[in-house]
Amino acid sequence: MKIAITGKGGVGKTTVSALLCHLYSSEGKKVIAVDADPDANLAAALGIEKSDIEKLKPIAELSDLVEERTGAKPGASGGIFKINPKVDDIPEGFGHHFDNTTLLIMGKSKFASSGCYCPEHALLRRLLKHLIIDRGEVVIVDMEAGIEHLTRGTAEGVDAFIVVVEPGQRSIQTAEAVKRLAGELGIKRVFLVANKVRKAEDVEFITGKLSDIEFLGKISFSDNIMESDIQGVPSYKSSEQTVDEAREIKKNLERLIEEKA
Repeated sequence: MKIAITGKGGVGKTTVSALLCHLYSSEGKKVIAVDADPDANLAAALGIEKSDIEKLKPIAELSDLVEERTGAKPGASGGIFKINPKVDDIPEGFGHHFDNTTLLIMGKSKFASSGCYCPEHALLRRLLKHLIIDRGEVVIVDMEAGIEHLTRGTAEGVDAFIVVVEPGQRSIQTAEAVKRLAGELGIKRVFLVANKVRKAEDVEFITGKLSDIEFLGKISFSDNIMESDIQGVPSYKSSEQTVDEAREIKKNLERLIEEKA
């Protein structure tokens, strides 16, 4: 299963990503969790200790690795460098390993939307494609609020593209933009998760506005989740209800993927 998760900043996509990582790894499956959001928070959401998080270095900032694999110094643009560098050993060599999970932090890079194609960009794109197309593990990618850095070849390997939405017009607008971009890349398996739901009307509002995206389920607003974020405790340890709701989302996703196969 290869899952990419996106949504407007602050909607809880990192929480959803961490919950799905937890559910798959607790089943004994090998999971690669990819933090592809420049505002990297997935490590904390997965419950990694702060002292360990401080030691983690994003792939884009591994200057020696970037130069070794691409043949060009990081930050260089307009020169000659490998656009198909070796990446298959990066998860084992540069990921953070715990339980059944390997965490990879991609780091900040100038993606295609910035108009720059640099060595770091080439390495990250090739790595993301390798993870989605070539690996046998469950891969869950916590993305930023856009999908411009997904190539068509990579996007075609994604089993599910999940848009996380909270009740609110701006979140709806971001979801609509993501759906449009997904369509341009040929992604057909786009799904919707409603987060921070307080009442039934919230779900009705979201699904009514985004009726053309298949609905996987909801995660209720929880003071425990808010408090766990403040305390640095992963959500799956702070709210049984949230885990149950995430489990229902996972079940619906797998059912729909099987039906579309």
